[in-house]
Amino acid sequence: MAKKQEKTLEDLFEDGLKDVYFAEKKILQALKKMAKAAESEESVTAFENHYAETEIQIDRLEQVFELLEQKPKGKNCPAILGIIEEGEEIMKEYKGSSALDAGLIAAAQAVEHYEITRYGALKAWAKELGMKEAVKLLDETLSEEIKTDKLLTTMAEGQANQRAEAA
Repeated sequence: MAKKQEKTLEDLFEDGLKDVYFAEKKILQALKKMAKAAESEESVTAFENHYAETEIQIDRLEQVFELLEQKPKGKNCPAILGIIEEGEEIMKEYKGSSALDAGLIAAAQAVEHYEITRYGALKAWAKELGMKEAVKLLDETLSEEIKTDKLLTTMAEGQANQRAEAA
């Protein structure tokens, strides 16, 4: 019986890349729904801006796949599907409510935190594997995800939470 080949860091990197590629595609769809559902102009704008940014992030992932001489391909990611499903529940259950935007912002932050962990790991693995160009591309996206998370916190603390509480 042939011995099963041991998985490597490169395999882990490629699996992670497929996972986050799938996730970004799903996030793109979710952001469109969130922008339509949001109540405040500030929230609508933030979700629309992040939609445009996510398109660029997908393009960067495709560049990383090119560096690996692979076709961009997603791998089903139950984690992101669950996070997005929670966001969809908030959209349904809080539609028309003054708490909707606060809920949408919290759902968006759950997505951001997921992405921050994924991109952080992928960047570290790419660095370990000596993939300098991939490190640069992944770091650019990681920086954007961190910036978006901070923006969402500012939005929540600035107005959305107060609107929800005041109602």
